[in-house]
Amino acid sequence: MEEKMITLGIESSCDETSVALVKDGKEILSNVIASQIDTHKKFGGVVPEIASRQHIEVISQVIKEAFEEAGLEFEDVDLVAATRGPGLIGALLVGLSAGKTFAYSLNKPFIGVNHIIGHVCANYITNKDLKPPFIGLIVSGGHTYLIHVKDYVDFELIGTTVDDAAGEAFDKVARVLGLGYPGGPIIDKLAREGKDIYDFPRVMLKEDNYNFSFSGLKTAVINFLHHCDQKNISYKNEDLAASFQKAVTDVLVGKSFRLLKEKKLNKIIIAGGVAANQGLRDAMEERAKEENVKVFYPERILCTDNGAMIASAGYFLYKSGNYDKNTFADPNLGLTYKK
Repeated sequence: MEEKMITLGIESSCDETSVALVKDGKEILSNVIASQIDTHKKFGGVVPEIASRQHIEVISQVIKEAFEEAGLEFEDVDLVAATRGPGLIGALLVGLSAGKTFAYSLNKPFIGVNHIIGHVCANYITNKDLKPPFIGLIVSGGHTYLIHVKDYVDFELIGTTVDDAAGEAFDKVARVLGLGYPGGPIIDKLAREGKDIYDFPRVMLKEDNYNFSFSGLKTAVINFLHHCDQKNISYKNEDLAASFQKAVTDVLVGKSFRLLKEKKLNKIIIAGGVAANQGLRDAMEERAKEENVKVFYPERILCTDNGAMIASAGYFLYKSGNYDKNTFADPNLGLTYKK
């Protein structure tokens, strides 16, 4: 019988400090997340310097809690994985340094993991029978990617945003509406109570590529609000949220399923913070039913940044032997893994 592998995963790319212990890439033994949302809420977004300092303050305690929750000792770990990019450079260095120190002090192998691939692997934890190939839509506050996942460690980037990420657009629209931070969950909740009655643009939906743009949509919402203020026209935040969210999901769903058809595949996954959005999930499910394909997404706790997804990615990369041996932090890290 093959021996089980325990992976320690560390995530600190933005405003969550998370440490997890995962068995064989799919079974969570612990997944401790220390969120900084309350700290950054007053600023309307993440302040990089504050994020880095808070990671330093809590990383040791989060590691301790992860081992206590799993009922394991340091020596039980077989592999250490930490996010090395993309993300905020100061934040990345905290988790990466902690992971390297742990690995080297106990003579364990170490892998620097791409944060985006971590989001893909979150789906393997929730959906145990999921296997490549499939199309991956990764949507968060900092990223919007369409990926052809050919195998566990073979990824082809097909499309990305040319300006704002989808989650960033949610945050900015929520800010101009005075709704608070983070904007995604607030707009999602309001949208369920409103109607899609405003015709906002579906930017780049018809273009012959798989890239995205959400800056123009954000500007359209701001211009709409200015027009209403100048003309003393009333509107409901619920209807505005529903209309904005529908414009975003139409583009995300439309391009994802066009790529699915082009690649002749029948599985699509969504991941990242925006994958928790109920409007996006509903739209994906509806389209999947029409196209007779399967859509997968992680449980909501695994949509946010977390150590479990990094442990999972590290496991699959290590088992394949096909991973980047570079372990330096890279805030602009791409998707390619090469020996």
